Amino acid sequence: QPMNALITRALKASGYLLVLLGLLLILFSCKDEKKETAPEIEIMEQPSTTYVDILTVDMDFQLADTIPSGWTNFRYKNASTQTHFFLIDQYPEGKTSKDAEQFVAPVFDKGMKLINEGKIEEGMAACAELPEWFSQVVFVGGSGLVSPGQVAETSINLKPGKYILECYVKMSNGVFHTSMGMTKDLVVSDMDSGNEEPTATVGIELSSTEGIVIADSLSVGQHLFKVHYKDQIVHENFVGHDISLVRLEEGAQLDSLELWMNWAHPKGLIEPAPENVIFLGGVNDMPAGSTAYFKANLSPGDYALISEVPNAMAKKLLKTFKLQ
Repeated sequence: QPMNALITRALKASGYLLVLLGLLLILFSCKDEKKETAPEIEIMEQPSTTYVDILTVDMDFQLADTIPSGWTNFRYKNASTQTHFFLIDQYPEGKTSKDAEQFVAPVFDKGMKLINEGKIEEGMAACAELPEWFSQVVFVGGSGLVSPGQVAETSINLKPGKYILECYVKMSNGVFHTSMGMTKDLVVSDMDSGNEEPTATVGIELSSTEGIVIADSLSVGQHLFKVHYKDQIVHENFVGHDISLVRLEEGAQLDSLELWMNWAHPKGLIEPAPENVIFLGGVNDMPAGSTAYFKANLSPGDYALISEVPNAMAKKLLKTFKLQ
């Protein structure tokens, strides 16, 4: 009440304008006092992280034709209705995706046709009839398998050069996606991406002798997996070991998943994928000594880590785990 009386008298004596000006002066002086007394906060700038986005809508890889070198963070969105991955191949000098489509894909198509007819030995022999220069192809990584609607993040250290992206999952009729045009030429420039090597939360080692070895405990939440290739060999289906993360929904069958991961089987890597499994990415085939990373957000449930090789369980290249 005394304050109201004072304000009333002030308004009568000096008018509204003077009172308002006084109030504004008080307000600004309070703000200045707060500014002077507030502690300074040092803002630490984090290293910038850039992504190379890849989009698949059908039988395609939509991304830039040229990307920087160094640590490259690929973000692969599978917006199609089929399961895919991307594998980065370094072909010999002068060879492009056209050579892959013209001289490599038909060899595997011929072999797969024979395998589907039950002529397993003839089919595998046909798959070995590759051009001589194919022995110089180096697989430098990529994503693991990615189910429709999923986004996978994989980080690879790429040197400048010319590369080819491919996906050789099979359509329901047994034709490889590469034969449907799912290849793309990619140039990695001399310009460095500026990305630093990621810091992992979970370490994994892959080898032909010890299989999948997880160095750290797994828990619910977002993780960055470091995958180190202790060794690399060519397995019976002409590819090296890799790693895919799989969420196992209720009703998922491990034996069906294991069989499906071998493309050289008539029912392997063919659409549709096994029921009740969701592929969440991973790291594709790489040379011995290589290291790459992949990110995953793990919720409670059942999971598997598996390689795309025949008899993965016997080779210790199929490992399951459960998160509460």
